[in-house]
Amino acid sequence: MAGSYQEGTPAVPGGKRQQFGSRFLSDPARVFHHNAWDNVEWSEEQAAAAEKKVRENSAQRVCQEKQVDYEINAHKYWNDFYKIHENGFFKDRHWLFTEFPELAPSQNQNHSADLHTENHWSEVPGCRRSEDGPDLIIDQRKCSSNSLGHKTQTLPIEENVTQKLSHLEICADEFPGSSATYRILEVGCGVGNTVFPILQTNNDPGLFVYCCDFSSAAIELVQTNSAYDPSRCFAFVHDLCDEDKSYPLPSNSLDVIILIFVLSAIVPDKMQKALNRLSRLLKPGGMMLLRDYGRYDMAQLRFKKGQCLSENFYVRGDGTRVYFFTQEPLLPLRTKQPH
Repeated sequence: MAGSYQEGTPAVPGGKRQQFGSRFLSDPARVFHHNAWDNVEWSEEQAAAAEKKVRENSAQRVCQEKQVDYEINAHKYWNDFYKIHENGFFKDRHWLFTEFPELAPSQNQNHSADLHTENHWSEVPGCRRSEDGPDLIIDQRKCSSNSLGHKTQTLPIEENVTQKLSHLEICADEFPGSSATYRILEVGCGVGNTVFPILQTNNDPGLFVYCCDFSSAAIELVQTNSAYDPSRCFAFVHDLCDEDKSYPLPSNSLDVIILIFVLSAIVPDKMQKALNRLSRLLKPGGMMLLRDYGRYDMAQLRFKKGQCLSENFYVRGDGTRVYFFTQEPLLPLRTKQPH
């Protein structure tokens, strides 16, 4: 079901990709120059047709026994995915620095000068509809008030080492990247389609990038990539829903956390706790950047009967799962913060 996986937007021919919020369709002949426009709304007929399609493909739910299997063996299904596709399925996300300019090199030097005094998520610009359906991009900042090229020798995958790190009491001055001045963590990194563009674009010597995935096959592909540099990056296996394992870095140590097409892959009931645990890792003024599937995405409308797990939550043919968001379910996620 390749159509159920959505990735970035192509650049305009011969020019820089425009940021969402600045794409206005004035010439109908240029309709295919972007896969989303900011001033195009669905008609009532189109919206009704999408709602009808979702009602139809949600009428028959996956049996409970299979739902338990998809949850318990989620890592296995993603391992199988990466063993089959390796690093040839998703493309590098070169749109990162357009949609999230906070990741650009110049931002690293001035990030502490603009700390927010209250916790908020800012929409960039939010829910957008296109021929591929809507797409959500969210920016969350944690405020100081505690509201929310060259070939290098790669390290072998040692899951037992990762497990040992996760159970240790992490000291503030003894963890990978402890000497860095700007730290980024990507959760659900896959094969590095976000991590490697950041490392290749951002040459700040104070930058250190962490990346994790609960697929050991994906992490192996990251660590064996020629662009992987252990002096600037630390890749490790981690399940963001596992409440018994901690991250191998201390609280209040990260400037940015990135979740791109990740939150949608977990059971909706587990999203809040996963975000709470991640929020504790952010420094005051740190940011949590989210991009994920929007409601009535074409990927949702293409699902057949019998693939629905729960409301707006589906399983693909390969056993991986996906949830489709609107702004409303994200509101409680962004306002509930750990104390």
